[in-house]
Amino acid sequence: MSDSARSCCGPDCCGDEPAVATLERSAARTATTADTRAGATLREEVRAKYGAAAQRAVEGKQASCGCGTSCCGDGEEWDPITSDLYEAGQTQGIPAEALLASLGCGNPTALAALSPGETVLDLGSGGGIDVLLSAQRVGPTGKAYGLDMTDEMLKLARENQRKSGLTNVEFLRGEIENIPLPSASVDVIISNCVINLSADKAQVIREAHRVLNPGGRFAVSDVVLRGDLPEPVLKSVGLWTGCVSGALHEDEYRRLLLAAGFTDISIEPTRVYSDDDVKALLDSAGLTDDGLVEAVDGKIMSAFVRAVK
Repeated sequence: MSDSARSCCGPDCCGDEPAVATLERSAARTATTADTRAGATLREEVRAKYGAAAQRAVEGKQASCGCGTSCCGDGEEWDPITSDLYEAGQTQGIPAEALLASLGCGNPTALAALSPGETVLDLGSGGGIDVLLSAQRVGPTGKAYGLDMTDEMLKLARENQRKSGLTNVEFLRGEIENIPLPSASVDVIISNCVINLSADKAQVIREAHRVLNPGGRFAVSDVVLRGDLPEPVLKSVGLWTGCVSGALHEDEYRRLLLAAGFTDISIEPTRVYSDDDVKALLDSAGLTDDGLVEAVDGKIMSAFVRAVK
């Protein structure tokens, strides 16, 4: 992708105007060579964006999922998806850089009901905040794994672990479509606004089912759709890396979980985006048509997705 085609949510977002970068979406649901190439391209876009987010955190700047309303400014950003997810008391003892690098849409560790001695895996662990919070909850007899494909994030996460002093933590390099852990080795899978970034969500969910122990819990925060999005939004690379255009409809999410073998499925909205939230998301991707705001209003939500193996 050329520099001129990058979106505001890319690693070089600070141009005069955000360009509208688009992706082609196959009408067919079966995998093709073109789909594979498109998935690889999206993976590299995500890797570049989140690598840049890690660098921002190292520099003491807040990362954001959708770039928010002040992506290119020097002041504090506001992002409608990633803002105000953790209360101050919940992050005591967690390095500031872990919080700065958070690109989630929820707080899965607060909702997953983790118990001492459990083994937890965070898919797309970023700077490590949810892994470190999980490690505190499962205690020294438990274990918290973080899985990420971005070298910059892994380096930051391991440094955050060192600063935290937690020893029941391990960060793994890999892709969430191919989890580098044995089958039936994890009690709880968490994730925070990452599954929507994958070009093969069915494979992610199958892999999550594989590594969970019988009775294991799938407990993730994710962006989920409640309606159909307009074509310009679906084709926006910026809104894919910004957690929106790749999101699953809630009915499709349930279908994929059932197909993988999960039971007791629930999708609980934690925030429905409307008005100013939607406008900020669209503006970050260079989509300034006011008609799109109305067409998207109320169709995007952050949700807590639960299921049991």
